[in-house]
Amino acid sequence: MPMEQPKTDQQVYLNDVQRDITTVVQAKDTILVAGRAFGKGPVHALWNLRNFQRMPGSITGIVSANIKRALTNTLPSMLVHWERWGYKRNRHWCIGIKPPKAWGWGKPIFPVQNFENVLSFYNGSVGYIISQDRSGTSNSQSYDALDCDEAKFIDFEQFKDETLPALRGNRQYFGKHFFHHSMLITSDMPVTRKGSWFLDYREKCDPEVIEMIRTLAYDIAQMERRCRELRAKGVEPSRCIKGELRRMHRELCQFRSVAVDYREVSSIENLEVLGEAFIKQLKRDLPPLTFQTSVLCKRIGLSRDGFYSSMTESHKYSATNFSYLDSLEYQFDKIKEPSSLMDADVDPAQPLCVAFDFNANINWLVTGQPRGRKLLVLKSFYVKYERKLRELVADFCQYYRHHKNKRVIFYFDATAKQGSYAVDNTTFMTVIASAFRLNGWSVTLKDIGKPMMQPVKHLLINRMFAGQGKLMPMINRENNEDLILSIQTAGIYNGGKDKRAEKLAESDESPLELRTDGSDAFDTLCIGCEKYPVSNSMVSVVSSF
Repeated sequence: MPMEQPKTDQQVYLNDVQRDITTVVQAKDTILVAGRAFGKGPVHALWNLRNFQRMPGSITGIVSANIKRALTNTLPSMLVHWERWGYKRNRHWCIGIKPPKAWGWGKPIFPVQNFENVLSFYNGSVGYIISQDRSGTSNSQSYDALDCDEAKFIDFEQFKDETLPALRGNRQYFGKHFFHHSMLITSDMPVTRKGSWFLDYREKCDPEVIEMIRTLAYDIAQMERRCRELRAKGVEPSRCIKGELRRMHRELCQFRSVAVDYREVSSIENLEVLGEAFIKQLKRDLPPLTFQTSVLCKRIGLSRDGFYSSMTESHKYSATNFSYLDSLEYQFDKIKEPSSLMDADVDPAQPLCVAFDFNANINWLVTGQPRGRKLLVLKSFYVKYERKLRELVADFCQYYRHHKNKRVIFYFDATAKQGSYAVDNTTFMTVIASAFRLNGWSVTLKDIGKPMMQPVKHLLINRMFAGQGKLMPMINRENNEDLILSIQTAGIYNGGKDKRAEKLAESDESPLELRTDGSDAFDTLCIGCEKYPVSNSMVSVVSSF
């Protein structure tokens, strides 16, 4: 029967931090700022499993910046652990459908009107999938817990106004639990002020309370061990010992019910699982700033007077193709290989504009489409080290494999007519054009001449951001995370972009720090689309973006 607990003898490995968070401290509010591949998935899986099981019929809000992230990152990383632990889909949990009566499952304390975006558990507990790009997903709810992953992408004002007020009520059902109305917030290190809202919880964390919880948990464990030893000898522990144990449990729950557990940990904490080779591979494959924030979990100061001083949060947007994602019906295997079908901002009937940046160790491709008076920066790609330009073009073609108009407008300056360090002795331009054609795409070459002088480029692109050019750059935040980092951290040196870090040799002490390669490809795309439009039809498509 589905109501039975799953039977599994599989042991679950947790690293020290995971174990401390989920089995020892168990604070009411946990904020975990952890590097990529640290293992946030098991933390979410255990946290939700506890809440769902011990508060039957409860309602949890599972918060994501957009449905695309929820489907590709948040939910799969949690549910894969449930599956491993014996909690099977359509036996112990289901998603996007109403559990049939024949399954004999419990019911939530408040009836669910629409199961389209609901994770249901066999005892009646449910999780509402809240995506901020879908209006109304937090409305008219009363949550018993909130689970927020990838918090750096969450719009805090929207979260504060729409979701936090719904963490209320139901005390008559679950008020006895210290974790009722609890929150779990996880993310890697943010690099924008807007995305840093959850870092403020560090000031609310009292280390003495956390240490008191650890001490009480240890003392309880020792006393329970002594009780087991006595029972093994046929001796029942005294009423005094049992009473003291109950008192300690009550005190532990009281401390947990007011505790805020804030942590910043790097991926190195999960080294036993990941292995040293994997960390080294991440260091090689990721842009340097991404490695420092997403793996080492370092706080990076942003340049307030940077090269792109006119760029603001309003120049970023989200564009999810809800109808396509809804059609997948939460079949996660179907979205393992992402494609442009997930994006609502791309016009498949129009060609795609592309621009590149070339470097010995990292090569970038940025793609966009002019739309009305806006330049939509749709997606960016990069390859490092042994992967070169042909592989970069192949990645682009794989992502846009469903694009109907397989034509690219390739903008390039005089640097593309060089060669040697990225593609042997052949020019970059020739290799790129050939790679596109081999993948079935036609190429329109657009030479924009000599590289623009840095002060002139600085003025042009900032005028574009300020709405004073023909086009205003608008960047898809989900598809350009690393590009946004490259743009936002680009400083000024001698009147132009500070590119000194690009010349640094890579070493353990000095990885390829703060490179501006991605932003250089972005510059070429902006200059090309602004000053060298290929045809009027490319800038006349109506769009809401």
